[in-house]
Amino acid sequence: MSLDAVYRETCRVAVVGAGHAGCEAALACARLGLKTIVFTVSIDSIALMPCNPNIGGTSKGHLVREIDALGGEMGKNIDRTFIQSKMLNASKGPAVHSLRAQADKAGYSQSMRQVLENTGNLSIIQAEVTEILTEEQKVVGLKTYSGAVYEAEAVILCTGTYLKARCIYGNVSSATGPNGLQAANYLTDSLKKLGIQMYRFKTGTPARIDRRSIDFSKMEEQLGDERVIPFSFTTDPEEVQKEQVSCWLTYTNERTHEIIRENLDRSPLYSGIIEGTGPRYCPSIEDKVVKFADKNRHQVFIEPEGLSTNEMYVGGMSSSLPEDVQHAMYSSVAGLEHVRIVRNAYAIEYDCIDPRQLLPTLEFRDISGLFSGGQFNGSSGYEEAAAQGLLAGMNAAMKILGREQIILDRSQAYLGVLIDDLVTKENREPYRMMTSRAEYRLLLRQDNADLRLTEIGYRAGLISEERYQSVLEKERQIQDEIVRVEHVNIGTGKKVQELLEQAKSTPLNSGSTLAELIRRPELNYDLLAPLDPERPMLARGVAEQVNINIKYEGYIKRQLKQVEQFKKMEKKRIPEDFSYEEVPSLRIEARQKLEQYRPVSIGQASRISGVSPADISVLLVFMEQQKRRHGTEHAE
Repeated sequence: MSLDAVYRETCRVAVVGAGHAGCEAALACARLGLKTIVFTVSIDSIALMPCNPNIGGTSKGHLVREIDALGGEMGKNIDRTFIQSKMLNASKGPAVHSLRAQADKAGYSQSMRQVLENTGNLSIIQAEVTEILTEEQKVVGLKTYSGAVYEAEAVILCTGTYLKARCIYGNVSSATGPNGLQAANYLTDSLKKLGIQMYRFKTGTPARIDRRSIDFSKMEEQLGDERVIPFSFTTDPEEVQKEQVSCWLTYTNERTHEIIRENLDRSPLYSGIIEGTGPRYCPSIEDKVVKFADKNRHQVFIEPEGLSTNEMYVGGMSSSLPEDVQHAMYSSVAGLEHVRIVRNAYAIEYDCIDPRQLLPTLEFRDISGLFSGGQFNGSSGYEEAAAQGLLAGMNAAMKILGREQIILDRSQAYLGVLIDDLVTKENREPYRMMTSRAEYRLLLRQDNADLRLTEIGYRAGLISEERYQSVLEKERQIQDEIVRVEHVNIGTGKKVQELLEQAKSTPLNSGSTLAELIRRPELNYDLLAPLDPERPMLARGVAEQVNINIKYEGYIKRQLKQVEQFKKMEKKRIPEDFSYEEVPSLRIEARQKLEQYRPVSIGQASRISGVSPADISVLLVFMEQQKRRHGTEHAE
């Protein structure tokens, strides 16, 4: 029997990379019934957390909830493997509440791998992908280092920080990916041949230290929440009530800063050895000391890497300083005087793309069937990566199945803001999600992600009928209860006045509705339960939504009006073949930028740097004239 010299296999979707983006992309495609293969340089790196082993945090917690509402896996996986959980910003308004959970690093990776390995239509292959195969600007498959060819109708690039990766501290430089894993050294050249523009970015991670060498008595203990709230809307809250581990807080000091300043000339960041651009919002300790010279201390969080290891993560002190400087620097911190470093801190450089080459569906504009998600798109963070991977996977599947692709706009989701910023704005550094980036953040809360997005996940096929019906019922209960509360009259009796006095709220001189009382800053739906004997038994999530919707009604209505205006601009679609050269009075810079980005709507066009409101007015007038002209032609 004669065999070909090259191994060949056919699948519907090939996913390159099995980090947080690759896992979500592969699971989405497989769950939608498509034969999917996910390629990784190391099976041990599936859903790896090479930096801080935590999920969520400010604005990132919103993304995890949105991933869950759309049918993704990250929320479920962290619920299974967290070791401490906290709701951040709980003392502030609900728009900025964000869940954050410390994960068991090894447990998180193993749990996600188990999910992948037991999902139908999904295979994992350990191999380095070296080439993307195309015919007439359309993806037809990929090739691995061994020469094996895998034919595919769609390819999703989720390479994270592995492309031509280089780990650096001091004068030590090794061509490896994170955690010393193998880098992917060949794919960049193939992408450049396809005309894809690349960036060189960098990120970093702090040292890992031995728990036994830490003096915790000199640190502040950081406990988890007494009552844990799960990330996934499908997780039973009782299942996540468990004993949690402690994290710890300490601080750098003037001695720490002096050590760093004295050795800046030995830092690859400042000597020119590192060429990539790093994240502004997650700087190294060297950057902090230089850029915030007026600060005499910085926070340092000591966080466990897992339940079965003594390794501890030194949050807030990422660095690329030489080994001897790292030892001196870390041991100058209170509680770390006798610290033992298990793994040195390092910076990592890697290749990624200019994401402005992508459509809002995360498909490359010029290469049909080629999608991209995660840090490869110039973003940072596990949550940003997973969210993009999920949407890229959903849209790759939609394209293959001949269904309408999914575009989330800025008024629908943090994920919509994230993708719009990536594909529309110039990002010269790794992009990080923040609540301040979302104009409509009062509407895009982490608590209502299921109400906002479950229907989209259901229509796509990633949410079950049962779960969808459950969300519709929740919606109905919320609306019914809001209407009821608006009509519950509260008198001025003794019981009422006593409750108001206890809550330090102004007494009532005349009757009021329950809703009016809820709107008082010091009162809420739960607190007023004793005055509401007819109240129905409602789930915690329903009661929470009733309280927020009543308390912030005025602000919510105002934001909904803003969204209405925004939607009008988003609905004004620009034809794919639109010629900006034909638009008279359009400034040259605007014409060049619009030709480069090819925005899908007037709304997206208005957010492109270099396109002014006057340019948008000119464009709108021209499009309206064209529409009338074509209408006249058809009438004739």
